[in-house]
Amino acid sequence: MKLKQARVRSGMSQEELANRVHLSVSMIQSIENGRRDGSTKTLIALAAALNTTPNDLLYGTDNTISTSKHIPAQREEAVK
Repeated sequence: MKLKQARVRSGMSQEELANRVHLSVSMIQSIENGRRDGSTKTLIALAAALNTTPNDLLYGTDNTISTSKHIPAQREEAVK
């Protein structure tokens, strides 16, 4: 999960995020460090608090951007 990157990008501390989504700071730390996975409900709450999407938290923004760069080239190749 890309929670830490999204949290840092939003300028929010772990404590602020924990308070917004009603989790403990230790739970936020555990999710960020990959020791725990949040439930779907937690994922949605975290995404809303960070003004992003659950997809961004799971896969990261860079994954979406890099994939979209290759689509036009693949489409061109398929048309040939």
